[in-house]
Amino acid sequence: MEDALDWFLTPEERGNPSTTVDRGRAPGVAWTTGNHVEPLIHGATYFSRLCRRLPELFEGDRVMIADWRGDHDELLEADGPTLGDLLCDLARRGVAVRGLLWRSHPKVFGFNEEEDRALVDIVNGAGGELLLDERVRRGGSHHQKLVALQRLDRAGDDVAFVGGIDLCHGRRDDEPHGGDPQAERLDPVYGDHPPWHDIQAQVRGPAVADLVETFRERWNDPTPLDRQNAHLGRLWPRPARERCDPLPPLAAPPPGAGRHTVQVLRTYPSKRPRYPFAPDGERSIARIYGKALARARSFIYVEDQYFWSEEIATLYEDALRRAPALRMIVVVPRHPDRDGTFSGPANRLGQLAMMSRVADAGGDRVAVYDLENERGTAIYVHAKVVVIDDVFAMIGSDNMNRRSWTHDSELSIAVLDEDRDPRMPHDPAGLGDGARVFARDLRLGLWREHLGVDSDRGLLDGTEGFERWRASAAALDSWHENDGRGSRPAGRIRRHRPQPIAAWQRVWARPLYRAIVDPDGRPRALRRSHSF
Repeated sequence: MEDALDWFLTPEERGNPSTTVDRGRAPGVAWTTGNHVEPLIHGATYFSRLCRRLPELFEGDRVMIADWRGDHDELLEADGPTLGDLLCDLARRGVAVRGLLWRSHPKVFGFNEEEDRALVDIVNGAGGELLLDERVRRGGSHHQKLVALQRLDRAGDDVAFVGGIDLCHGRRDDEPHGGDPQAERLDPVYGDHPPWHDIQAQVRGPAVADLVETFRERWNDPTPLDRQNAHLGRLWPRPARERCDPLPPLAAPPPGAGRHTVQVLRTYPSKRPRYPFAPDGERSIARIYGKALARARSFIYVEDQYFWSEEIATLYEDALRRAPALRMIVVVPRHPDRDGTFSGPANRLGQLAMMSRVADAGGDRVAVYDLENERGTAIYVHAKVVVIDDVFAMIGSDNMNRRSWTHDSELSIAVLDEDRDPRMPHDPAGLGDGARVFARDLRLGLWREHLGVDSDRGLLDGTEGFERWRASAAALDSWHENDGRGSRPAGRIRRHRPQPIAAWQRVWARPLYRAIVDPDGRPRALRRSHSF
């Protein structure tokens, strides 16, 4: 695909010569062609797909899981099996179940060590091999969300799922956004069953090999799993399982399955001891945003859990100033997931700064929204998705913040569709790229849901769609301001108005933000140069 070089990173631009992900390709190529990517919007959609695909594995097949959190009792369908039941059944039938879960902290500190440990114990007792992995930078986490299914003799059926959805409570929500019956505890403003908006991607084709290699690099890391003398009230001082046998490399990638070009992108911090596959870390997620945003001319659409970091704001400022017709829509949660006396201001500080800077650069060409369901309950936006000019799309685990771009482990994919969309406008950016089917359909599917409409009328053109969003939000805001008189307007969009931070709160919120909320995992030279 000739135009992949305009959007994607070369191996040199990835900046991590130690990774094996790009090896064996033509010079200058760090992506795969011939893939098929399907966006799975909502946790219920993703979990249902897993329920169908996991039981298809047989003895000698393999499932690989990398996750931030996993709950053994999470129902993957309302009347279906739990995650633990499915994985245990696979292990007992001779499927090789391998997993890397972040070695978290106890619930008393707001984390989920107990849940992860329970899943590990149950699955390993059935013959699986799940590891609690603490090979992170101090104060960091493994935040990748990957499930890869490999067939022993049927590589054409290999599939991987990558995105923002953890295999745990709170995620099994659907389009009405009534929340997962097995609720995740968030700030009380989200109710007893917090509505949860999220997205995962199903990948088939050669890119599955790059995702499997990402898992294999981590699995084969000889560094001890447990960071001694760095525990935050550990309930279990040793890891659940010591190192297991290394995974061999794939003999060959899966065959072609479609017309999507895919680049696999990661974040790893600079840390001690070093990752053997990323000695100085990897920041290919940050780097591809720098390259892709430089090509934005018509519109940028972002759904993100955080959207904060002044250094990331610089990329958007430059894009908005470079292209005077560029418009930008950002969808974020209405409130932080922890909006307490101390956590709230520290969480809002970076977002307020970023919103101010992009507004200064773009004026009324920038709009930030949040979402609510038809009952008026705010929807927690956990999705991490970006669409630029209906050409370039990214789905993954990374958020728009310095932590995700430098400090924690993250995993995302960028997608370019070979098929151009025949609908007008044919070339929104005017650069000759043309609109692509995957990026446009992804955007339109999300926009129809948020706007509460059944057709794409008035949405194909990003500029016209930008005004539709503004009008929809204004109508719903006005309805609320008038105490809900009359019929509720269609849609779920509200103008995002984060609570301001008082001067006295900034005294402690700023150092807390920099040290805990949004830390920096770059080598010192990159920190000093403010580059990735």
